[in-house]
Amino acid sequence: MQRRQLILSGLAAGAVGACATRQPADPNYPIHTDATAPAYTFDELVAAGSRELGIAAETVGGAIERIFADQGDRPTAYIAGEEGAGAAVVGLRYGRGALHMKDLSASQEVFWQGASVGWDFGGNASRVFTLVYGLFHPDMLYRRYPGVEGSAYLVAGLGVNYQQADGIVLAPIRTGVGLRLGANVGTMSYSRQRNLLPF
Repeated sequence: MQRRQLILSGLAAGAVGACATRQPADPNYPIHTDATAPAYTFDELVAAGSRELGIAAETVGGAIERIFADQGDRPTAYIAGEEGAGAAVVGLRYGRGALHMKDLSASQEVFWQGASVGWDFGGNASRVFTLVYGLFHPDMLYRRYPGVEGSAYLVAGLGVNYQQADGIVLAPIRTGVGLRLGANVGTMSYSRQRNLLPF
C-alpha cells in the first residue's frame, strides 16, 4: 500500500513539475514593455500607399484618413502586396506581400490565405495595402484573423475592411478591382510560407 502511494505521489509531483516548467504557447500580448514600436505618420503611409497601389496620393489619402478616424493614428506596420480571390458561396483568397516596420532592418515576406462563406459571387485580383495596429514584434503577425467582408466600405473607389485578433488590428485597403458582389464571413491566416490550405 505504501509503495503504491509513493508511486502515485511521485507521478503527481512529476506532472506538477512539468506544468510548472511548461511555457505558455501564446504569451500575453501585447507586452507592456513592447508597446514602444515607432509608428507611421499619415504622410508616410500616404506616400507608401500611393507607391504600392499605383494610385494618386489624394485617393489613398482618403481611405487612410477614414481608417485613422476609426482606429487611430498609430499604425506600427504596414503590409504591401497582391492577392487573388474567387467565390461561389464558398470563397478563397490568397495573397503575398512584404511586412514593413520602422525598426526592422529589412521588410519580411508574408503570405495570407483565407476561406469564407456567404452570399458572395465573383473573382478578382487586386493590390493590397494593409495598415497594422498593435503589432510590436513581427512574429506576432502570424495567426488567424476573423473578418466580415460584408462590412467593407468604399472610399474613393477603394475597399476597406477590418480584421482583428489578440489586440492586433489589420485594415486592408484594396484597389477597386478587388471588390466582389456580396457579403461573407470568414477568416484570414497570415504565415511565413505559402499554405495551400486556407485555414
